[in-house]
Amino acid sequence: MSASQADVKDRIASVKNIAKITRAMEMVAAARLRRAEQRIEALRPYARAVRVMTRAAANAASSAEINSNPLLQRREKEERVALLLVTGDRGLAGAFNSQIIRAGLKAAADLREQGEEVAFFAVGRRGVSTLTFRKQEPLGAYTGFTDRPAYANAREVAEDLITAYVDGKVDRVELIYNSYVSALTQEVRRETLLPVQEATIWAAAGAEEDTSFSDADADEKPAAHALVEYEPSPEGILDRLIPDYVEISVFRALLESTASEHGARMTAMRNASENAGELIDDLTLEMNRARQAEITQEIMEVVAGAEGLS
Repeated sequence: MSASQADVKDRIASVKNIAKITRAMEMVAAARLRRAEQRIEALRPYARAVRVMTRAAANAASSAEINSNPLLQRREKEERVALLLVTGDRGLAGAFNSQIIRAGLKAAADLREQGEEVAFFAVGRRGVSTLTFRKQEPLGAYTGFTDRPAYANAREVAEDLITAYVDGKVDRVELIYNSYVSALTQEVRRETLLPVQEATIWAAAGAEEDTSFSDADADEKPAAHALVEYEPSPEGILDRLIPDYVEISVFRALLESTASEHGARMTAMRNASENAGELIDDLTLEMNRARQAEITQEIMEVVAGAEGLS
């Protein structure tokens, strides 16, 4: 076998080994994606209930309480905005991490053009390392849990964001993360988290309250608006619910990002396996051509030798 054939054969073996790895990673990502989807489905009813209760308590609370709650206060002048970028700890997931980083840097550039300062917070090693490399050290860095975030992780992130907002270090907090649509589709979302009254998902509670009844239940709809008595008081309940509301919002973003990461990795590994198969076919064809050329050359040498003896 010629040296070229041996090289091609080694390359084929190498690509086959890589294909085995990518197929295994695709299967692992598919299994983790299903678990992540189940966690999102389990969270949605609870998150919806918290949003509805928080909004109801806010409507029942006095305006003085609303104005005194630091998480509900709107700043007259926003000078510094916090951006929380939710990325992954690992790569090999297509554009999953890069599109979040691009969106975060673009948002920061737009805010700076408006004369506002930017403070970064980052979840995931990819986001933390990229911001550090770009000399934009994040105020908060959270790593090691993006494959399977726990509620305690969301609480840690939320507490730091709340503290920064209450202490006046930032005047608004925004989340930038990948929203899970399907295994093939992940959408970058930018949502306002604080102040709560300007939160992007705050309006969702009102919509859920208005759409919780069908036409068939029209006769029973007034019962949903019956007088609600609060114990201890709407203000006390609101003070307890607002931090939970922020934590749930962060946890939802983490779960959405996790599902998006697994979906993106599964798709990327499937594409890599398919590309490996195509490359193996091309290399096999190249090796066969080299073998055919070698056989042809040997035949020509035999014929030339026979002619020389005749």
